Amino acid sequence: MKKSDFYIEVPTEQIAQFPTESRTASRLMCLDGETGNIRHECFSGLVDLLKPGDRLVFNDTRVVPARLMACKPTGGRIELLLERVLSLDTALVKFRASKPASIGQTVLVERRSGEVEKGAAKELLISARQTDFVTVQTSDGSPIIETFHAFGQIPLPPYIDRSAGHEDAERYQTVYARHDGAVAAPTAGLHFSDALLSALSDKGIDSSFVTLHVGAGTFQPLRCDDVDQHVMHSERYSLSDTTADELEKTRAAGGRIIAVGTTCVRTLESAAQQTDCSDRLVLPTNGLSETQLFIRPGYPFRVVDGMITNFHLPESTLIMLVCAFAGQTQTLTAYREAVEQRYRFYSYGDAMLVWPENK
Repeated sequence: MKKSDFYIEVPTEQIAQFPTESRTASRLMCLDGETGNIRHECFSGLVDLLKPGDRLVFNDTRVVPARLMACKPTGGRIELLLERVLSLDTALVKFRASKPASIGQTVLVERRSGEVEKGAAKELLISARQTDFVTVQTSDGSPIIETFHAFGQIPLPPYIDRSAGHEDAERYQTVYARHDGAVAAPTAGLHFSDALLSALSDKGIDSSFVTLHVGAGTFQPLRCDDVDQHVMHSERYSLSDTTADELEKTRAAGGRIIAVGTTCVRTLESAAQQTDCSDRLVLPTNGLSETQLFIRPGYPFRVVDGMITNFHLPESTLIMLVCAFAGQTQTLTAYREAVEQRYRFYSYGDAMLVWPENK
């Protein structure tokens, strides 16, 4: 497979720059991967498209204000983008500056306005370096996540051509986000409101939660044309005993397991790969586990029966995952129809409800 096999042209004006007025106001394309049939609905009508006994699985990661602006003691400006917290006072960050970072160098974190904060608690020390990433730690041993919360900015994706505003602090976050750690939102979940979740529950549609902390690598393009040569960035996930039991009960009762977002798909399928010596559907994790699972056409799905997802970047690993689930021809045809029908694309865009190619 070649990267170019997953290309479609998305007009710039259809890349959503802002969220819809309300969370559930987006459009919802329903794609049946087995027949290729396409229906156009509204996300607020999701409750009528699912059945009692179905189980939605959500990613409850919480987006950290992960972009820090800083400066060197000499005045040079730096951007630090959180990749992951390593310990209480230490984090791995992507370092962007005119010159490479030096081990032992200190940087001063700036306020969101650009004013430098002189307090020692906002001084970060560069303690290690690896390619485009550096390890930073607080100079006084204070929790580094507090620095991001106090001075960080919401890290909007690069295709959103504006600075993050006050609205993004709420709307680039799911209503059920609980665990700090993501640098990008699990965007399929952005369409759910508290009212919609209540309506789904009232109909007998169950909910379960997993956690996958979306890393900065989610925006990295494939650098090789041969898809099979691509190595996925590593992301941390967890799946509880409670969720594992709930999934077993749903499958045993004949219900459908519907993943909300590609991050949930990767979490569920990663957990399923740990069951080779077990009769369980998935195995719970003990704390956070790592996954580099790359799902592309030919992958045998073991857990997921349906998927809710946004429209993804052409030639990305995310569009390849959807193609693996619903069929490459069917998925790319649906994307072309979405372009023709003026759907909104990417993080703040519209959504798809996707059923598999082979039921």
